[in-house]
Amino acid sequence: MSPELDRLAAELTDVIDGVAAVFGPSADPTVNGELDCDPTSPGNLFCWQYGVRLEQPDEPERHLTELVPTLEQRGWQAHDRSTPRELIARFSREGADFTIHVARAGHAVAIIGSTRPVPA
Repeated sequence: MSPELDRLAAELTDVIDGVAAVFGPSADPTVNGELDCDPTSPGNLFCWQYGVRLEQPDEPERHLTELVPTLEQRGWQAHDRSTPRELIARFSREGADFTIHVARAGHAVAIIGSTRPVPA
């Protein structure tokens, strides 16, 4: 992995872990690794993907609502992608993005994101 991808992966992991901590202390990793980002030219562009899941968070709807302005102040652009089945907030900044999914039934929370692509 390149030093730039290492740096971006660490930043993304810190942001997602910080967001997950708002929902509760028991986030389980779901994905954590390098991903080849260009299927038309394999091996040339890579990004880092990281995600966690919380099965029984405390008041996830309230926490999601409170997180949006905090993340926007840190330069993340928020986009509402909610559906009847789940609340979905997508955040993007400088080519990186992550999404928070809150199930309307059961209230489980999944957070997954990826860095911007970097040359191999």
